Amino acid sequence: MSVTLDNKLVVAISSRALFDFEEENRVFEAGDPLAYMRLQLERLDQPARPGIAFSLIRKLLAFNDTSAQRVEVVILSRNDPVSGMRVFRSAKAAGIHLERGVFTQGRSPFGYLRPLRAHLFLSANADDVREALGAGFPAARVLTESVLASESYPSEVRIAFDGDAVLFSDEAEQVFQSQGLAAFQQHESSKAALPLPDGPFKPLLAALQRLQQAGNATMRIRTALVTARSAPAHERAIRTLMDWKIQVDEAMFLGGLAKGEFLREFEPDFFFDDQTGHVDHAARHVPAGHVAAGIVNRH
Repeated sequence: MSVTLDNKLVVAISSRALFDFEEENRVFEAGDPLAYMRLQLERLDQPARPGIAFSLIRKLLAFNDTSAQRVEVVILSRNDPVSGMRVFRSAKAAGIHLERGVFTQGRSPFGYLRPLRAHLFLSANADDVREALGAGFPAARVLTESVLASESYPSEVRIAFDGDAVLFSDEAEQVFQSQGLAAFQQHESSKAALPLPDGPFKPLLAALQRLQQAGNATMRIRTALVTARSAPAHERAIRTLMDWKIQVDEAMFLGGLAKGEFLREFEPDFFFDDQTGHVDHAARHVPAGHVAAGIVNRH
């Protein structure tokens, strides 16, 4: 029987998103890839520290057990194959079970998302993330300056999503950007019963719900919608989720309030947002990623 990734939640992740390779990356960015390779080789037996998405990946892999392998994590990296050895050794030292990786030695790796049929791509490289989103894959640029995830909920994968241009399309955001808040509120009130079109991260939310429903005795998923919407625009967001037959555990309609402090209370393993201001503020409190989608990211 051939090996397949069918019926699994597939996460593709870069080396820098999973591990803290910032010191090594500065050598690479200085324009000396051979020095970078030598440094990684010298540190081959020195496990890298956890990176910003480490908690998310570790918890998702905890859904696998002897009865079923429900989650697959694949390293998808611009690293060279030599540096890839350190990635796999660091994962083994951390108890992270990784079997597969693609290392492209400086070339964009996003094309390999197609054969992987990935539900999520996390990378520190903004160009790779934009290309992945353009190809229709949920993707986010990991802010490597984010704080690490809390350890308060070891048996829960906690993920928070913005709404417009992340879970939903940016249809309503376009009205807000071009006509202002009053027009946005009127637009959403008049269309409250009409579901919003899918956003780039709707497939991930659906896959997470399938993973939750598959069942696991020790792990569960808790999701939150954290949006700048407020009443009356909240109703269309709720009705859209109902139409999708997808539930979120918490919903925060903040009406423009800064999201960081609310996220700090929710303590997600990761937060996704399309606006750099929101992501930058959130990164002071939780692991965060920028989704370069929608009208606010077109220039």
